[in-house]
Amino acid sequence: MNDTLHIIGGGMAGSEAAWAAANAGVPVILHEMRPQQGTFAHRTGLMAEMVCSNSFRSDDHEQNAVGLLHWEMRAAGGLLMEMAARHRLPAGGALAVDRDAFARDVTEKLLAHPLISVQSGEITELPRDGHWIIATGPLTSGALAESIRTETGAEALAFFDAIAPIVYADSIDMSVAWRQSRYDKGETEDERTAYINCPMDRAQYDAFIAALMDAPKTLFHEGETAAYFDGCLPIEVMAERGAQTLRFGPMKPIGLTNAHVPEVKPYAVVQLRRDNALGTLYNIVGFQTKMKHGAQTDVFRMIPGLENATFARLGGIHRNTFLNSPRLLDSQMRLRLRPNLRFAGQITGVEGYVESAAMGLLAGRMAASEMRGKELAPPPPETATGALLAHITGGADAKTFQPMNVNFGLFPPIDARGGRRGRKDRYKAYTDRAKEAYQAWLS
Repeated sequence: MNDTLHIIGGGMAGSEAAWAAANAGVPVILHEMRPQQGTFAHRTGLMAEMVCSNSFRSDDHEQNAVGLLHWEMRAAGGLLMEMAARHRLPAGGALAVDRDAFARDVTEKLLAHPLISVQSGEITELPRDGHWIIATGPLTSGALAESIRTETGAEALAFFDAIAPIVYADSIDMSVAWRQSRYDKGETEDERTAYINCPMDRAQYDAFIAALMDAPKTLFHEGETAAYFDGCLPIEVMAERGAQTLRFGPMKPIGLTNAHVPEVKPYAVVQLRRDNALGTLYNIVGFQTKMKHGAQTDVFRMIPGLENATFARLGGIHRNTFLNSPRLLDSQMRLRLRPNLRFAGQITGVEGYVESAAMGLLAGRMAASEMRGKELAPPPPETATGALLAHITGGADAKTFQPMNVNFGLFPPIDARGGRRGRKDRYKAYTDRAKEAYQAWLS
């Protein structure tokens, strides 16, 4: 038991933690309750199944904090970035993947590793002995979540996360819609035409917003409050903030020209992004929703080009639990009350596939190092990984702690010597400094 690392959860964080620890020479048992015990959002028992978007967001490692996190994970030999590159789909400057092929390959790589074994079945209580990483993600089972609450003596925090619908490509009317990435971004023709765009004029937009607001929504249980993560707001919640909010969010028309009528500027545009390598499925970008299923088909078929759309999956909403990590975890991601237990991924209060995987990679390295008799120093806060770690383990205020994507606001400020920097130069300075610090930490 004591020479084996046990990891609960085979999502992004658990998969990356298992790979990191095993590559450091530590035997790993990866415990995954699926497919015996399913969840609202998962469809398979595969590791690293993507349940919401199929995008790891921007891959720009010079101007974007999440792109920098991609770079750091690649530099550390991370599994998920390797598999993402293998199954990449055209998506402009974003790193989008064929979700099913990606999850299959991650699973096969883990199963093929001589130091990793996978055990199916639900873990319902926090283990007492041995070395463990809990990477159960936003859909931690009720029994285990209750065990965590009992152990920590604190109520788990919660917010509500939403899923966007997926449309069959052959049901989209391409005499109305057109293919184009915003600002024609991308190095290849596939990348420059990675998105399908559905235009709206003012009257269509106003009617769509009215129907959206009137549609029946999923109701919360008594006593639950809807504290949403801003990076994944349901479209109805955005619309409630003002009728024009969506035009400045997921439906913004800038950087796009209607190929059918180039002289007419759309008032709003709905974008769809390829969801698989075959190009048979497209997800509606930014259209997470809490509308009831029957209403979704009626409302979404008001979108020009989607009048006859058929849906491979409708949107949904689920409860997402996470720890008050600044109060409960130390700088090694260990539970202060039970230091044989580490937590990683979204349950720690990082938000997003990439952030979750990065914390899993780090937890796996830290656990393996500790098991071999040497504590691994945290990565410097100047790095994307270190900035996230510092945020969740003390940088954030425990009283107001909420899930957070990686962003340059979490990094120590750049020295402005030499005069005022423009944003582009400032972001490049952040990433240059981070890469140098991360390489030094790796070595």
